[in-house]
Amino acid sequence: MSENHENLGIPEGSRLSLQADCENCFGLCCVALPFAATADFAIDKDAGQPCQNLQSDFRCGIHNSLRQRGFRGCTVYDCFGAGQKISQITFGGHDWRQAPESAKQMFEVFPIMRQLHELLWYLTEALTLQPARPIHGALSFALDETERLTHLGPDSLLEMDVAAHRADVNALLLRTSELVRAEALRQQKGSLGRRKTYDRGADLIGANLRGADLRGANLRGAYLIAADLRGADLRVADLIGADFRDADLRGADLTESIFLTQAQLNAAKGDVDTKLPPSLTRPTHWSTFEA
Repeated sequence: MSENHENLGIPEGSRLSLQADCENCFGLCCVALPFAATADFAIDKDAGQPCQNLQSDFRCGIHNSLRQRGFRGCTVYDCFGAGQKISQITFGGHDWRQAPESAKQMFEVFPIMRQLHELLWYLTEALTLQPARPIHGALSFALDETERLTHLGPDSLLEMDVAAHRADVNALLLRTSELVRAEALRQQKGSLGRRKTYDRGADLIGANLRGADLRGANLRGAYLIAADLRGADLRVADLIGADFRDADLRGADLTESIFLTQAQLNAAKGDVDTKLPPSLTRPTHWSTFEA
């Protein structure tokens, strides 16, 4: 275990509930969300309209060939476990086909729950970061409060100000990032301070960052679309909200990066030499990627 990602009493299975479990979901992402015919989706679909590939058992009929059939966006999306929470807890296992009167409300609650579960993912990680110990009390409180919100009934979830809650949590996550990256700078005896710095939302579309030393970089919300990050060192870099669509991560080291998600990896390109945090998995399509 690294110094940054130290086990600080967070249950090992705490993130399992924040990973999509399609077997216990009523295909909510396949119905609730809209999409338009683009490079990511082969067809147009309105919110609340079941995808043409959704089967009666809520499974995808083309799951094993989504990318080949023009549904790359489906392979990138991650609900952070919100789908099964709504299906099995919020609506008590009653699906929208059996209870069509609940369908509209279920679909409206889904994106709210997804936001809450994403915050749980980040907060759970923040509590494993040793340099953030000074604010672990506040982080624990935010984690408990966010978990409490996920157990509200549908009406209460729709009435809550999720944007305000996100803002409060994001302030804590930003402070976490500052503490972790400052510690990395101290460990590197100031060398990180001489590296190029970036502002939030930096435009790095198509940037040549091959082999770049990005340890401790603030890449929050950075646009890294189609960037060349082959062999880059992204340890202790803050990657929250960074757009990795078609970014080339072959051989990159993301092992101690902070606030990286599965969806970001799913949107990128990589290979067997890409080093990942233990909580994330290597996307299956990486094995077929060729330059």
